[in-house]
Amino acid sequence: MKLNYTRTFIVGLAFLSICAFWQMYDNVIPLILTNTFHLNETYSGMIMAADNLLALFMLPLFGSLSDKTNTPLGKRMPFIVFGTGAAVILMNLLPFIDNSYYAEASQFKLISFIVVLGMLLVAMGTYRSPAVALMPDVTPKPLRSKANAVINLMGAVGGIIYLAVAAVLYPNSKTIGQPHVNYQILFVVVSAIMFVAVGLLFLFVKEPKLVEENRALEEEHPEWNLAEEDESGNEKLPDDVKRSLAFLLASIALWFIGYNGVTTWFTTYVSVVMGQGLGGASTCLLVATAGAILSYIPIGNFASKYGRRKTIMGGIILLSVMFAIGFVLTNIFKSINIIMYISFALVGVAWAAINVNSLPMVVEMCKGSDIGKFTGYYYTASMAAQIVTPILAGTLMRLISYKILFIYSAFFVLMSFVTMTQVKHGDQKVEAKKGLEAFEDMPD
Repeated sequence: MKLNYTRTFIVGLAFLSICAFWQMYDNVIPLILTNTFHLNETYSGMIMAADNLLALFMLPLFGSLSDKTNTPLGKRMPFIVFGTGAAVILMNLLPFIDNSYYAEASQFKLISFIVVLGMLLVAMGTYRSPAVALMPDVTPKPLRSKANAVINLMGAVGGIIYLAVAAVLYPNSKTIGQPHVNYQILFVVVSAIMFVAVGLLFLFVKEPKLVEENRALEEEHPEWNLAEEDESGNEKLPDDVKRSLAFLLASIALWFIGYNGVTTWFTTYVSVVMGQGLGGASTCLLVATAGAILSYIPIGNFASKYGRRKTIMGGIILLSVMFAIGFVLTNIFKSINIIMYISFALVGVAWAAINVNSLPMVVEMCKGSDIGKFTGYYYTASMAAQIVTPILAGTLMRLISYKILFIYSAFFVLMSFVTMTQVKHGDQKVEAKKGLEAFEDMPD
């Protein structure tokens, strides 16, 4: 058995479109809120947190709804296609209202911008869980770590495409010192990327056929399924599997609290602790992203051979050690240097080891009809953490010291190691092939 990489890359186009959008959203919307509408950081921060708050309810809801959906297009594709279509239309209204407000400010235009933004967040929320659930729908369970590595890689590519487009269209020479920046062309280009990506997915991935093929394969391997059916035919998790799922979701929340504490506050942290500017901090985070991108597929292969749980726990140890080293380095050095870049590259490797394998472990614990709901569980745990950690870490930094950031993050990541020791299900590894079977994965 081997992964169909071509098909998996095409399935990953949905995640590429999602990540391209969120990269733009996180970069541009705060600028519009503060520079055009002149909202203070508190109100801007509340609006920017709205997507995570909505995600707590919407991702499990629409993941579960897609499980129950049955159309000629499949379970997930209607949500992906119509969610993307609505988002493409709504997102292009935002720079139009932004430009209009700058030309002639009015309360009505501000309210219109916030309403359209809210509708856009709802549109994006309707299809994130279905888009991510599509991968396990069409991928055999033992190969999902490899497939999830490809999906993560495609998401990173989406973010990089946006960054490249923004760098070309909006260099410093066109933005610095300008009283207002027109972002219309950027929104048009990103919406075109989303439209093309999902259009290719729709054309080349015939969901019902692929799901049926994967379901037939899983029926041939009942040992892959941990869920059981009750007398009504509904799926029921055994008590020991429920316990593993609870501890796994707790682990996900804990390592997101630790990791996102650093990614949220690092720029401010190095400014206060080291006296460094945006450029050096951004480069460290970029190096971490690069380390993760380069690691995704090798780590997916490693997990397929040695197991997801062991890979995750190794990543947790490495990440907590790197955060502890980060505390030491940022208090010894007064400028960002090559040692810090190497450390952040290892942070990226550690995060890839954790991130590639966590979603497959969650969906491993259910049968195919519940994949969307379990994907929603995963995002509920991660999004809840991302709501909590900016507030919690920021409060501790304000009340105690900025220097507590890396200690805070290392502690929560290490706590996730403790909870992961209680996770006994959701692992899969492919047995080593023998004889002529060993040649199956060789290039043609």
